[in-house]
Amino acid sequence: MKKSFLLCCSLCLAGWAQAQGGDPVVMRINGKDVPRSEFEYNFNKNNGENVVDRKTVDEYVDLFVNYKLKVEAALDARYDTLSSFKKEFQSYRDQQIRPYFVTDSAEEKEIKAYYNQVKASIGPDGLAYPAHIMVLLPQKASAEAQAKAKARIDSIYTALKQGADFADLARQCSDDKGTAGRGGELGWIARRQTLKVFEDTVFAMQKGTYSQPFESEVGYHIVFLKDKKQLEPYGELKPQLKRFLEQRGLKNRIAAMVADSLAKASGGRLTVEDVMEQKTRELCAKDNDLKYLIQEYHDGLLLYEISTKEVWDKAAKDTAGLEAYFKEHKSEYKWDAPRYRGVVYHCVDKGLVKDVRKLLKSVDEDKWIDTLRASFNQDSVKQIRVEKNLFKKGDNAYVDYLVFKEKKKPEPLKKYPYTAVYGKKLKKPGEWTDVRGEVISDYQTVCEDEFVRKLRETYTVEIYKDVLNTVNKH
Repeated sequence: MKKSFLLCCSLCLAGWAQAQGGDPVVMRINGKDVPRSEFEYNFNKNNGENVVDRKTVDEYVDLFVNYKLKVEAALDARYDTLSSFKKEFQSYRDQQIRPYFVTDSAEEKEIKAYYNQVKASIGPDGLAYPAHIMVLLPQKASAEAQAKAKARIDSIYTALKQGADFADLARQCSDDKGTAGRGGELGWIARRQTLKVFEDTVFAMQKGTYSQPFESEVGYHIVFLKDKKQLEPYGELKPQLKRFLEQRGLKNRIAAMVADSLAKASGGRLTVEDVMEQKTRELCAKDNDLKYLIQEYHDGLLLYEISTKEVWDKAAKDTAGLEAYFKEHKSEYKWDAPRYRGVVYHCVDKGLVKDVRKLLKSVDEDKWIDTLRASFNQDSVKQIRVEKNLFKKGDNAYVDYLVFKEKKKPEPLKKYPYTAVYGKKLKKPGEWTDVRGEVISDYQTVCEDEFVRKLRETYTVEIYKDVLNTVNKH
């Protein structure tokens, strides 16, 4: 059933009568009130200082109405019931709402718990900052290899005792290439983070000393202990720990725990989703910006779904409609320079040049590539290389030379020295596919206009002009 489009140019008492809290209705679409605050939110967001094509309020009205009509059509088509829509919208909504579940005390509790966990894992020995020089010794090495490795680590130790710089020796001699460039530095380590014999040696040392050579499962080492400490107090590490945990979803984790506990506390009356929805309604009732931000994403998803089906995909897949549109508007599509629609092909043998041309004369253009490959490149034997395109000057050096008569002759390909072209030189587009992108875009605009026209016939739209005149002026 068709409905009418109404523009109330004078004061409409119905619009004012439904005002709540000083937020009068600026329009009614499909029987649903649109408060002035919603229109202002969208208008101001889409007409900020950085927007090039800024609109006046009157100019923006039609755009906004069309947007709301598409959302109504999407709701009628039940796109909001699709599981893909629900999943994406709920994910975005939760991203906005979860931070409101997180209290300072809950956050503090999680950070403190993580600190205590780290402290317990480090243990009473604290942290050490060693550097090492390693001589690699594979397991099951021969006696000769073991002797060479031992002699090498001993010579390094002798150099250290004679005053050589530890970092320089590590860079020059260590087989641990991951640390050698840093002078052998391993960074801060705790117990149970490396080989037992290595950590036993490190934690038994005094700061500023180096060890005698010792053997581990991977070879020989000399360790220099650069520093030693206990874990810093909680208050000192808290900002760093907070950043670390936030990068790993601290707030989301706390919010999920709170929402889950609220759902359980309801005795089965509420699910986690119910809790999230309830919190959303509560917050949106107090904060218009949050309400319209979430609504904008909700409606934007619906707009995308309905536009994809009714405009974008519909136009892009309607080849008959695209072809008819191109024929009707053919004179509007022009090029600044000629094009060449065809193939450029390279052959291993000169005789193949004529064979290819002869074959293509009897084959539809859309089957050229498949036919050539089937005829000349069977199995592992490739007799030709071919490229099909709508070429403009500069796209292909061989087309430039053979078609557009450029003076510079390109070098022939080593394995395919004979090159030729087959196709048509065009001064202007001959088929819609010659300007595919432009035609699809223009045809989508036609489909969009037709879609909006039908929506305007289907749904009622009432605009309260006197309320509209107060936008951003109250």
